[in-house]
Amino acid sequence: MRLVIIGAGFAGMYAALSAARLRDIQGVSPEKLEIALVAPEPTLVVRPRLYEPKPETLTAPLQDVLKAIDVIYVQGSAETIDTRTRVIDIAAAKGIKKQLPYDRLVVATGSRLFRPNIPGLAEHGFSVDQLDDAIALDRHLHGLSSRPASKARDTVVVAGGGFTGIEAATEIPSRLREILGKDVKPRVVIVDRNQAIAPDMGAGPRPIIEDALRKLGVETRLGAGVTSLDKSGVTLSTGEHIESATVIWAAGMRAAPLAAQIPAERDNLGRLLVDRELRVLSVDGVFATGDAARAPCDDDGNYALMSCQHATRMGAFAGNNAAAELLGVPIRPYHQKVYVTCLDLGEAGALFTRGWERKVEMVGETAKKTKQEINTVWIYPPRAERAAALASADPERVTDL
Repeated sequence: MRLVIIGAGFAGMYAALSAARLRDIQGVSPEKLEIALVAPEPTLVVRPRLYEPKPETLTAPLQDVLKAIDVIYVQGSAETIDTRTRVIDIAAAKGIKKQLPYDRLVVATGSRLFRPNIPGLAEHGFSVDQLDDAIALDRHLHGLSSRPASKARDTVVVAGGGFTGIEAATEIPSRLREILGKDVKPRVVIVDRNQAIAPDMGAGPRPIIEDALRKLGVETRLGAGVTSLDKSGVTLSTGEHIESATVIWAAGMRAAPLAAQIPAERDNLGRLLVDRELRVLSVDGVFATGDAARAPCDDDGNYALMSCQHATRMGAFAGNNAAAELLGVPIRPYHQKVYVTCLDLGEAGALFTRGWERKVEMVGETAKKTKQEINTVWIYPPRAERAAALASADPERVTDL
């Protein structure tokens, strides 16, 4: 029997850990139940941190962890999935193609930034979506030091006033001062079509976010969108033109394209609809998890968000349940009633909320310490020691805050 997991992000990593954990508990050998993880590299990109400086350091190796738990790593990119014959076509190194049959499949292919067809966005826009994107932005920011001082050089426009946009925008002032000198006066402008900043955070935390933006001198243009980009900057739907050498796109996410190959219903974000056990509806043998799945978290109408907090726990349930079906043992319905947010606000600290109603629990430096612990400890892979790695993947305890 073979269980295949596509993706080495948070959901894929925890699917592998959890499946191996159940296999171990059931006393089944790796020869009887093979677990394989398919990804271009055996590396976890610590995506929630890509707004920070030195993004090239924000990865964690997975090879030793996978070896410790007897999970086979298959290097390559899954190109096609045939759910009828249960075969995956993989593009490996040097143009080599190979096929990998499966008995159960976990789709943990994550998400991608949605880039609309706005004139100039592809040529002049940056992002912190993928590792290469964040590295390109970091190199660009450092390259600004070779340019003469100007409004455009010292101005950064961030398109998107949600979680990612705010974290990117509030980090920029200190990054630019580090690069251009402490006397530089960076101008940062957040542009968002919504009438309020951080629309998904709700009214409770918003005054704290707005106060942090004021302290940092971050401007906002709400109720406006970016209509075009060029070398000189951006033009907004209001007609305003902002001179800027740096435009960061942070507006909207979609499930990665591979999820569209599964012949099943998807939501408007491209996520596969799944049941409480994370099985893809109407497709036998396929589970979806993380940003690839639209999954109910509870009985109150809340659905998992595109976040590593949800991806890790969903991954653990998906891996466990896919293995459980093959081993003939009971599966567990995914649930995630506890939900917290920890929003980095740069030099203004951070904001920590609990629950779907976003009740504020910590602000400022206290919240910043928690954010730093989350970013540098909690979201990293377990150590490459078999017992510890397997113990970390109990679905009922993953991200139990």
